[in-house]
Amino acid sequence: MNKIAPLFYYLKRQRWVGCLVVIFVWSCQHNAQQSINNAHLTGKGNLELAGNDFQLQKEVYEAYLRMQLAAKEDGIDLLGVSGYRSFERQKQIWNRKYTRFTQVEGLTPEKAIEKIITYSTIPGTSRHHWGTDLDIIDNGISVTGSLLDPKKFEKKGPFGALKKWMDEHANTFGFYLVYTDDSSRKGFYYEPWHYTYRPLSKPLLEEYRKLNIRSILKNENVLGYEHMLDTFIEKYTQENILDINPLVK
Repeated sequence: MNKIAPLFYYLKRQRWVGCLVVIFVWSCQHNAQQSINNAHLTGKGNLELAGNDFQLQKEVYEAYLRMQLAAKEDGIDLLGVSGYRSFERQKQIWNRKYTRFTQVEGLTPEKAIEKIITYSTIPGTSRHHWGTDLDIIDNGISVTGSLLDPKKFEKKGPFGALKKWMDEHANTFGFYLVYTDDSSRKGFYYEPWHYTYRPLSKPLLEEYRKLNIRSILKNENVLGYEHMLDTFIEKYTQENILDINPLVK
């Protein structure tokens, strides 16, 4: 009995050690996965993407191709013109606009930031980082000037037929307008071209809400960062990130 007791204790101890090892490995994997997820959400990770001229997550791209084919059968040459965008790419867009508005147009840093966020996001906060969102036009229509102009998507505009088709069919393929023309909505201006693939983007938004924007931007050389006070970031979060189409929240 005395010989068995130490053996039992040894095996029991080894069992606990094994459990601790399993817990430790799981913890490391969980933390690594969390790190990957956070990088994914802010455009700093390496997503597996599909597409040539523009890229999306594979599931999103395949849904887009199905929708594109259906639109073509109805005489609409649906084309995505912007999909995934990395943190660095968004930072280039932001810094270029900030420099122009402050150095060329003479705006104060605060006014420059306000002007930028009518349509453009702060780096690390763009839905385009997720590979679930894209901008859509009708490639069969020739237009002058900016393609992404709300007036072009009005009923009598060059992309009016596209907008009507998307209103009637986009949801069937999982795509929903993000920044609607609801007059009570705040944040980014109306973007009739910007669609999100809800099956993937909705849970990603839930994860994104857990992040700290200030920590995302720290030491990233985003121009104007020092002028983004906590009150501004809170307002930006509530209005620009979260005040969107209720169907995709």
